[in-house]
Amino acid sequence: MASAQRIRPDALLSFTAAVLRAEGVPGPDAQLLADTLVTAELWGHASHGLLRLPWYVARLRTGAMARITRSERVRDTGALVVLDGGDGIGQVIADHAITLGVERAREYGVSAIGVRNSGHFGTAAYFTRKAAAQGCVAFLCTNASPAMAPWGGKQKSIGTNPWSIAAPAGRHGTVVMDLANTAVARGKVYLAAERGTEIPAGWAADADGNPTTDPRRAIEGLILPMAGPKGYVMSFMFDVLAGVLTGSAFGADVAGPYQPDAPSGVGHLLLTVDVAAMDDPAAYAERVEALVDVTHAAETAPWADRILVPGELEDRNLAANTTTGITLTATTWTSLLTLAAETKVNPPPTEEVAA
Repeated sequence: MASAQRIRPDALLSFTAAVLRAEGVPGPDAQLLADTLVTAELWGHASHGLLRLPWYVARLRTGAMARITRSERVRDTGALVVLDGGDGIGQVIADHAITLGVERAREYGVSAIGVRNSGHFGTAAYFTRKAAAQGCVAFLCTNASPAMAPWGGKQKSIGTNPWSIAAPAGRHGTVVMDLANTAVARGKVYLAAERGTEIPAGWAADADGNPTTDPRRAIEGLILPMAGPKGYVMSFMFDVLAGVLTGSAFGADVAGPYQPDAPSGVGHLLLTVDVAAMDDPAAYAERVEALVDVTHAAETAPWADRILVPGELEDRNLAANTTTGITLTATTWTSLLTLAAETKVNPPPTEEVAA
C-alpha cells in the first residue's frame, strides 16, 4: 500500500490535465477541470479534489460524460439564458455560464443563466469567485444525486444541492460562501472512508436510518440535513431552482459523479448582479470593507484566536498549501498511479509524508 504523498501544485496540475487529455478531453477543458480539482486541494477541500479524478475518468470512458462539451442556448431573452450542457463536463459548462452571466449582467444590470443536462462541477465557489473578481455579485446553486431523506422519511430522495454566493470585497478581495444543505458535503464522507477514519456523530445515518460514525455505512445510507428540517427545505427549494425550473433532472433522477455509467442530468441556476449597475463601485467597496473590518474587530470567544469572514479560511489555506505542497491520502495517490499507468502519463514527483 502506498503512503500519503506531498506534491507540488503545479506538478499535480500538469499531471491531472495530461491524464484528461489522454482520455480525449480538449486541452483547455482538461486544464480547467484539472485546475478546479487542484484548487479544491489548495483551499483545504480534499473532498472535492483529486479523489474525484478517477470518478470523472470512469464517466468519460463509459460515455456518461461527454469528452467534448457543447453547450447549446435553448432560450435567450437577453438578461435570461437557458443552456443545455448535453451531458458534458460540468466544470466547463459552469465556466461558460459564468462568462455569459457576467457579460449579460454588464449589459442589463442583472442576469439569470439556467443550465440543464450538466454534470457535477466541483466547488461552486470556484465559479462565483470568478464573477466577483469581475465586479459582480453571483449566486450559484446546483442540484445533486439523492443523499438525504425528506424530513420524516427514511429513504434518500433529495441531494445535498449546494450553493455559493460571492461578492467583491474591496481591499479584502472577495467574500464568498459555499455550502451544502446537509450536515456535511458527501465528498467529506468519501474522504473519511479513504482515510479510514470515523466521521463525527450527526453527519449521517446508515441504510436503516440509524446514526452512524462509519463512513462506509454512511455512503450506503443517508447524509443528514444541516439544522434539521431547515436543511431539508433548503435542499428541496434549490432542487426547484436548479432542476425543476431549468428543465433538468431533479430528485431521485439526478446521478452522482461516482456513478460511472449514468448521465448526471444535473441542473444549475446562476444569478449575477453587476455592482456598478446597483451603485457606485467605490461606495459599495467602502461599505463592504466596513462590514469586513467591523466583523474582524469583534470581540472573540475564549476558544477563538481571531474572527474570519467567509472565504478567508480558503485564502489562508491557499497561501499555505501553495508553499508547502498538497498532501494526498495513500488511497488517492494509489488511484492516481493507476491512472498514470493506464494513460501512460508520468506521475508527478512526490515527497513521502510520515504517517
